[in-house]
Amino acid sequence: MLVDEMPIASFEAPPAAPAGAARPRSEPQRFNVRVALSAGHHADSGALVRRMYAWRGYAFEAGERSAADKVTLYAETGGELVGTMSLWLDKADALPADEHFRDRLDLLRRQGRRLCEPSRLAIDAGMSKRVFAALIHISYLYAHELHGYSDYVIEVNPRHVAFYQRMLGFDIFGGERTCSRVGAPAVLLRLPLDEMGAQIRKWGGSGAQQAGERSFYSHFFAAGEEPAISARLAALCRGGEWA
Repeated sequence: MLVDEMPIASFEAPPAAPAGAARPRSEPQRFNVRVALSAGHHADSGALVRRMYAWRGYAFEAGERSAADKVTLYAETGGELVGTMSLWLDKADALPADEHFRDRLDLLRRQGRRLCEPSRLAIDAGMSKRVFAALIHISYLYAHELHGYSDYVIEVNPRHVAFYQRMLGFDIFGGERTCSRVGAPAVLLRLPLDEMGAQIRKWGGSGAQQAGERSFYSHFFAAGEEPAISARLAALCRGGEWA
């Protein structure tokens, strides 16, 4: 049971339909998003990434740099881990994307931009869109609101580029190159975090889309929920448990 670490945020969402069911169950599921502090929860998060990467035909590189450069979030429901992502902070000009796109990232660094990179994102099949939205929203609060990072950069498979552009507002910042970590092509995307903040203020918590509009930000927390979430993140930092 994944219950020993402080929830950063909790929410309810309709459950996915069980395999073979005509429609989902009517009762909502409660999800908690937490910071992975223990070795066991880091291992559980890695196992989910490995399983979902294998399902998509990607390789999974287990080795990585010091955990001091990143934070890992996970979402659980009923004590079962169903989603995870890591956020790398550019503290020493050494993000995972530097392996293939250093020339592009250095352009931003020379402009004084402070970069961070969401990576190892994995959501169990059939989960609510709010699981993905919550992980991204909390990583935004940690990076931008608490620590002043200015831009997300992210490597994605070419077939996922349209989603990130249309639904989250990313722009292409580096053309297709081979990502050796997963054994697949990758495109570098960029999103200034002040633009993400503007979209959260516009759409966050709205749930249903307004007529003619499409935005994944409607699945984010409402802007009014951000102060409490940020306070819980800051409390972990002050306690020295996560920095």
